[in-house]
Amino acid sequence: MKNSLREKMLAGQKTLGTFLELGSATAAECLGLAGLDYLIIDTEHGPFEPESALDFVRAARLYGITPLARVKEITRPAILKLLDVGAQGLIIPNVHSVADAEKIVEYGKYMPLGQRGVANSAGSGFWFEDYALHGLPHYFEVSNRETLLFPQCETLGCLEHIGEILAVDGIDGIFVGPFDLSAAMGIPGDFDRPEFQAALVRVQRACAAAGKPSILYAANEAAARHGFDLGYGSITYGMDAVALVNAYKAARQHILGE
Repeated sequence: MKNSLREKMLAGQKTLGTFLELGSATAAECLGLAGLDYLIIDTEHGPFEPESALDFVRAARLYGITPLARVKEITRPAILKLLDVGAQGLIIPNVHSVADAEKIVEYGKYMPLGQRGVANSAGSGFWFEDYALHGLPHYFEVSNRETLLFPQCETLGCLEHIGEILAVDGIDGIFVGPFDLSAAMGIPGDFDRPEFQAALVRVQRACAAAGKPSILYAANEAAARHGFDLGYGSITYGMDAVALVNAYKAARQHILGE
C-alpha cells in the first residue's frame, strides 16, 4: 500500500484535487486522466455509500489518482466502511473538539494508535496485497502510516482548538471547509473579511508548526491561487459536476458567440 498523495505532501509538493459528485467510475477515471492528485468521494453531502464508493476507488487506482472520501459523521461504521473499501484517506466533518479528534483516530487507525476493526476487505485485496502478507503487526503499521485522517475545520470549536487537535497522534493534517467555517463565524460566504482571512492563516500556521499538511477547499481558480499564496500545501478545487457545467457553458458561448 502506497499513498502517493501522502508522499507528495511530505515532500513539500503542491497538490490539487477535487470532489467527485457525478458518481460514476468513468468520472473518477477522467479526473485521473486530467492529472489531478486526488479525488474526494463525498458521502456527507453526496448521495454515495460504501458500496458505490468501492467502484470509484477501483477506477481511481486504475488511473493513478489517490482516492479519498469525506465521511458523513464521526461514527465507527461511517469511518470503518470507507477505509475497508479502499479509501486512502478521510475528510471528517463537524469536528468540534480534541475528543472528536481522538474518536476519529480510535475508529480510523489500527492499534497501537487506535482500535480500527480488523477484517480482510476489498481495500487490502482481501489480504492478498503484499503489505498484508507479512503478519498483522506489519499490516497495521503500513495501514496506519499510509491512511490519512484529516479533520475538517469548519466549526468554531475546531478553529479554537486547532493546535491541540493537530497534536493528537494519528491526526495527519487539516482540511478547511470555508463555507461552513464562515457561517460558523457569522459571516457566511464573506471570505474577504479580515477575520476570516485571519482564520485561514491561523489554521495554515498551526499545520506548519505541527509539521502536518493543510488542505483548503476553493470554489474557483482565484481562491485556489490565493490558498497556495497563504501557504496551503493542497487545494481541493471545486467539484466535477460544476466543472462540467462551466466547461460546456463556456464552449456554448464561444461556439455560438453568445
